[in-house]
Amino acid sequence: MRWIVGFAAGGGTDIVARLTGQWLSDRLGQQFIIENRPGAGNNIGTEAVVNAAADGYTILLANVSNAINAALYEKLKFNFIRDIAPVAGIITVPATIVLHPSVPARTVPEFIAYAKANPGKISMASSGIGGASHLAGELFKMMTGVNLVHIPYRGNGPALTDLLGGQVEVMFVSTPSSIEYIRSGKLRALAVTTATRFPMLPEIPTVDEFVPDYEASSWYGVGAPRGTPAAVIAKLNQEINAALSDPRIQARLADLGGIPVGGSPADFGKLIADETEKWAKVVKLSGAKAE
Repeated sequence: MRWIVGFAAGGGTDIVARLTGQWLSDRLGQQFIIENRPGAGNNIGTEAVVNAAADGYTILLANVSNAINAALYEKLKFNFIRDIAPVAGIITVPATIVLHPSVPARTVPEFIAYAKANPGKISMASSGIGGASHLAGELFKMMTGVNLVHIPYRGNGPALTDLLGGQVEVMFVSTPSSIEYIRSGKLRALAVTTATRFPMLPEIPTVDEFVPDYEASSWYGVGAPRGTPAAVIAKLNQEINAALSDPRIQARLADLGGIPVGGSPADFGKLIADETEKWAKVVKLSGAKAE
């Protein structure tokens, strides 16, 4: 089995694929080979799976970038919803709104008030134009009416470095990459972006508690080329759900900040469709364009 990941080795998508792939290899007696195909915001890896034989031997690590890219890129050579068959969701990973401690706000309402009193003066870092951290911030801006200045970086690392140094004031950053800075007090957490509180930071509220219906999380799952036999999809779905019920896998995914998803192929398909529709509106209203 080839499991294609559209990002470089070592990142969250790669770690999730290798962890789950090893479990599936042991369970099924079928080797799962992780193949990294980075580039174009996950589009190169996705296109490789779209064009692969639908014989059940190639799968994709699908994630939120696939939903975002459908609107962000004007000339994709595939239609993700049409060309990739959903298999199963694996996890969602929350982001957290974090501030440099110099910002005089300790709650979401206080930050909204501060931002409205200082329009165009607060810098919002992101991991890059069109990335999950960028669009989570754009969604927040749309739903609250604040004017934050977007400063794109090439990855979470450089953005966090400048946030820690006070060169920028706020970031919507993946919780696993920021949790130690939050715990040490180097960054101030206002809220997590998932619909429910994050078990590893239970004292931190959700944005939704102050901005109703706000939700912006990263998610990982499995897709296959359109036309992959239904029996193969059903088997993979069954085994992925079994993995998510394994205490060892649960513990490892929790270490990554992951909240299990699971469910049927149809459930994952609905998640993809809903996310594609939601982020298309954000991309359009924000004017975001692929780099």
